[in-house]
Amino acid sequence: MPQPLREAVIPELPNYYRGKVRENYDLPDGRRIIIATDRLSAFDRAIACIPFKGQVLTQTARFWFEQTGDICPNHVLDYPDPNVVVGRRLEILPVEMVVRGYLAGTTGTSVLTMYKQGKREMYGVRFPDGLHDNQALPQAIITPTSKAFDGGHDEPLSAGEIVRTGLLSQKQWDEVSAYALALFARGQETALRCGLILADTKYEFGIDRDGRILLADEIHTPDSSRYWFARSYDERFARGEKPESFDKDFVRNWVAARCDPYREPIPEIPADLIEETSQVYVRAFETITGQAFVPPADDEEPLPRIRKNLAKYF
Repeated sequence: MPQPLREAVIPELPNYYRGKVRENYDLPDGRRIIIATDRLSAFDRAIACIPFKGQVLTQTARFWFEQTGDICPNHVLDYPDPNVVVGRRLEILPVEMVVRGYLAGTTGTSVLTMYKQGKREMYGVRFPDGLHDNQALPQAIITPTSKAFDGGHDEPLSAGEIVRTGLLSQKQWDEVSAYALALFARGQETALRCGLILADTKYEFGIDRDGRILLADEIHTPDSSRYWFARSYDERFARGEKPESFDKDFVRNWVAARCDPYREPIPEIPADLIEETSQVYVRAFETITGQAFVPPADDEEPLPRIRKNLAKYF
């Protein structure tokens, strides 16, 4: 396997901020350089590096930003490197717009988890009795969350609560919810042509210097979205089985089976597991976009290449 991009610290660039998987630099003119590393984040920390992961996420988001630019303006200005996007620096809105087309999910804020607990009123939406795991909803719904409450943990909210508490104005809510539903509809339509079901996803929006709302971060990537294979969905659903998906959780599952990853050291992860996960990311890119994945040259290390491609920003 090629050398993964573990970090991208470039001293010549100003205002460095390290995220879980991305390195960020804020330029004085209002642009932000975002470098996607190959770090895999889980259990509140980076547990491994997956070759090509950063490139897959950046180039998948690029495909979708270009596919949806007629629906919603986005932050993108340039792609100087396969792992890098240069965008407008935004004031990120404090509400994450999660859009769901199916009764699915595993987290505490997912509609399936809460539905199984007996809840029928969620996110301001009334759900009927008798729904089954992974069943299509009558129509796509927005299940927004915010980390503004509960000590930084995702908190499920309704549209009324978002406006009432001042997280967003009514005008802002109307605009981002319309954008989110339109983006999701385009995503589902485009994915289905590639044999995929876009079951749910999340969007982040921000405000630029001119007060415009723009789509930020990433869109419809394997990390921000749940994709299922359409060809096997009906049969598996009828048997009560989980839909077939891009299984990227080999590393997470392997670690969780061998230690308490929140309290204990992470054991050394086998190379074949890393390689298998890398292949899944590449397969996801090619299936989602319909494009062939073009890896960097074998003799090209990622960080020197990125430094060279970003030299004009020094």
